[in-house]
Amino acid sequence: MLKTLEETIAMIEEGKVLQIAADDALLQKLPKGQWIGGTTPYFISSEGGVFTKDRLFVNEVDYAEEVRIASYGKYNIFQIVEECYDNGLTMLIMPYGSDVAAKYAKEAPEVEELLMHPTVGWISGDDLEAPSIAPKTYDGTKAEGYSDRAVAMYIRLPEGRTAMINLVNIFTDDKKDPVIRFHENELSATECTVDGEEVVFAEYIQKNGLDPRMPLVADYNGSYINTSIRGTEGKAVGFYAPVFKNVEYRFAKPVTDYAGQLKDSIRAAGAHQPVFSCNCILNYLYADLNGQQIPPYTGPVTFGEIAYQLINQTLVYCEIVG
Repeated sequence: MLKTLEETIAMIEEGKVLQIAADDALLQKLPKGQWIGGTTPYFISSEGGVFTKDRLFVNEVDYAEEVRIASYGKYNIFQIVEECYDNGLTMLIMPYGSDVAAKYAKEAPEVEELLMHPTVGWISGDDLEAPSIAPKTYDGTKAEGYSDRAVAMYIRLPEGRTAMINLVNIFTDDKKDPVIRFHENELSATECTVDGEEVVFAEYIQKNGLDPRMPLVADYNGSYINTSIRGTEGKAVGFYAPVFKNVEYRFAKPVTDYAGQLKDSIRAAGAHQPVFSCNCILNYLYADLNGQQIPPYTGPVTFGEIAYQLINQTLVYCEIVG
């Protein structure tokens, strides 16, 4: 929930285990303790969607038997699969645009051990209208912020309890639409094939009048994973998460009522007591979630979501069951 700086400091000094999202100016003022954090001024609170640089979103981890906190760079990020608890949950925050986030995004789908260890989290960011800093993460045990490191909180769960990670995704594809394939695992692409024909991707989008608010979707055995378009620079199209070679993509079916469809999908998900959730900044903007409640989901509005791998334009949540 949203807290003042004074309330948050009091919780840290009481020894509570916390996950915190806030503007960097507030995170810099927090004392050492059992917490991790990331920068964003956008949130979904119990009051509704809100933009604020005066309060912090504080999620208390009151279900843990034990926790450990660590930070990683791009060369050792996948140590998270070796250092997590056997019966646990890994909470991961990475800065948007950092080398460590890019490495994780490109390589996580090929790290089979990740699927055996529940891993959830988000990509930190900044004010879209007036960016002032590089997005940052914080290791609260040192009260240090990083623009180039991921922070992880390893949570050991009580015996008999399990972390279940789920997502809400409003996008699907039309199997009659052209199949798009890319040549490399990359965060931007100039050329690709469309139904086997080589094209310049930016020109293909413009020529066919495609809506860049609609992500590319890949069908993984009935589960759709989005890759959102960040923008075009020259002939290169940038993405918020990487595209992968040898994967079939299509543009998502157009969504005529973005907010309504998102809320319908949230109701259908049927979550009861999520211990964590985050929602993509693109959902926040395109569904106009400012001031709108989407119970039972509260949490940071993010610049990428982590449900084992990096995904986009998705609401991710975690429940503890058993």
